[in-house]
Order: sequence, then structure tokens, then C-alpha cells
Amino acid sequence: MNQSDTYRPTIPPVPEGVTRPLWSVMIPTYNCAGYLRETLASVLAQDPGSDVMQIAVVDNHSTEDNPAAVVEELGKGRVEFYQQPMNVGSLKNFQTCFELSRGHLIHLLHSDDCVREGFYQKMARPFREHPEIGAAFCRSIYINYRGDWKGLSSMELPESGILPSDWITRIAEVCCISVPTLAVVRREVYEKLGGWDSRCGLSGDWEMWVRIFANYPMWFETEPLAMWRSHTMSNNVVYAKSRKFIQENFNTIAMIFQSYIPNGMKSKSCKQAKQNCAFLALQSAESLFAKGDMFSASAQIQLALTCSSSFIVIRSAIRIFLWKGILSLLQKLGGDDKYQSKLSTAAGSAELYKT
Repeated sequence: MNQSDTYRPTIPPVPEGVTRPLWSVMIPTYNCAGYLRETLASVLAQDPGSDVMQIAVVDNHSTEDNPAAVVEELGKGRVEFYQQPMNVGSLKNFQTCFELSRGHLIHLLHSDDCVREGFYQKMARPFREHPEIGAAFCRSIYINYRGDWKGLSSMELPESGILPSDWITRIAEVCCISVPTLAVVRREVYEKLGGWDSRCGLSGDWEMWVRIFANYPMWFETEPLAMWRSHTMSNNVVYAKSRKFIQENFNTIAMIFQSYIPNGMKSKSCKQAKQNCAFLALQSAESLFAKGDMFSASAQIQLALTCSSSFIVIRSAIRIFLWKGILSLLQKLGGDDKYQSKLSTAAGSAELYKT
């Protein structure tokens, strides 16, 4: 058995004799019933019928709301509902989504995200016209907790089409598919490659996209057909700058470049990916210094330097420590008048190190 098989759960084929629709829209949820209502409505507005689309909500044992009631109210028997007997963690809940899916195409739609009109019609087309592709993803719109538009994801191609083979260095350096909501994957791809690698934690989707691209052509749709939401309880806010998440990113980088990147591309791209990881830790350090948590901020700077020792990372780490760190320390003392002049002097000195 390959070592990776231990960490990548198997996704068995759909049993013979089971009627298979084109789509499986699988919606994992946890304490998110308020947003789930909007998510379900965006799917049901495009519902082509049960013979074409399976729609299922998989609840990770919510404790603060009642997703079953939302499914019953909006789905009216159309939407399947499964609740975990206990909280199994997000990765295992995603795995349950894969196992319960019956469609040829799987769309893993987070319960706080939405699809725009035409998503399913337009995202099915490249699979129909290009049977060789294993996955497709679209440009996205960032929205906040109120649904206000905050920006657009990057254009990976000037026009919709199959991504070139050298795009693997781009996806390896930074996760261009921000959330699974943007992507559609053939079920047979998951069956062949397995599920998300548990060694990667919350970076498991990033490793998955690179693994798919290393084995199959992938389509990019330039039209922003999905919206992904950032709010105080979303994983991308709660965990994105945590030490654990950054360490998972670093571990994922090691696996990605060992397994998928051609030798001629490894050195430069690996350096860039590690540098990106370091800057994520430095951003976290700045935020922690601003909150007065000098111990945690210093730990994040150490983590950044572990990820990358490039000149630009070292220079930025020094700037943050001298400018933000000393300022944070003296601000704690700033309530006493005798420290005010020291605060001003230190701030002026630290300014010399800003980039």
C-alpha cells in the first residue's frame, strides 16, 4: 500500500443499479442555518429536477441552530438531509458528502456560500465538450456577512478554457481555488485519487486541487458564477492566520512539491510558496502586536523565519518586530506620562526600518 493511501480516504464507486443524476450538489454545514437558507435558495432557483440533480445537506451535528428545519422549509422534500451522530470534524464531514453523492459531477458547496444564476448550466458545458477534463472552477465574488460585494478573484486566463500545463506552478505557489464552492469535480476523479489528505488539515483542498491538476486537465471559467463569504465564524477568518493553519500550509507545500511538481520547476516555485507562507505568518504577527499579544506575535515571527529565510522575509520580520513590537510594548506603558517621550523616540527610530 502506498503511504499516501493511509491518509487519503477511499471514495467507493456508486453501486451498480443506482440511478445517477448528472449533478450531486453536496452542502456541508455546521451551526450555519442562517446562511444555509440563502445557499439552498440559490441552488433551488436553478433546480433542473431530481433526475438531473441530487441536492443534499450534510450536517456536522450542529448545536446552535436547526438546519433540518431549514431544509424542510425550503426543500419541501426535494433536498436530502443527513446529520452526523456526533461532530466528526470538517474533513470527515466532507468525506461523508463524497460518499453520499450519486452524481457524475460533484459540487461541494459550503453552507455560507452561494451560486449565481447559470452556475450549473455553464459549469456543465466544459465537461460535456471536453470529456478529458477532471475538474473545472470559476472566478468568484468575495462577499461579507451581509452579502455585500468586496472584490473578485483573479483571472487565471484571459478567456475561459483549459489551463496550460505550466499552471501547476501557479496553483502550487498559492491556492487559486479559494474554497471548494468554486469547483466542480468528476466523481470518478475522486474515486481514482481518493479524498482530501488528512495530513494537510484545512489545507487539504489546496493539496487536492494540485493533485487533480497533476493527473487531469482542468477548466477555468472566467465568469464569476459563485460567491464565497467571509464572516466572523468562517474558517478563512477563524483559522487563516493561526499557527496551526500556517504550519499545515507549510507541511502541504512539502508534500505538493515532493509529489507533483516537475524537477525543473521545483526550486523556484517551492521557494516562492514557502515565502508566501512566511508572509501569512508575518501578517498574523502584525495583527497580534496590534492586540498587544507580544508573546504570540513573536512566535509567529519565528514561524515565518522557519518557513523562509529569504532576504525579503527577514527584512519584513525585522521591520515588524521593531516597528510594531516596540510600539506595542511602549503603548502598554503609555498610560504613565514618563513613558510618552520614550514612545515617540522609539516610534521615530523604528520608522527607519519600515520598507
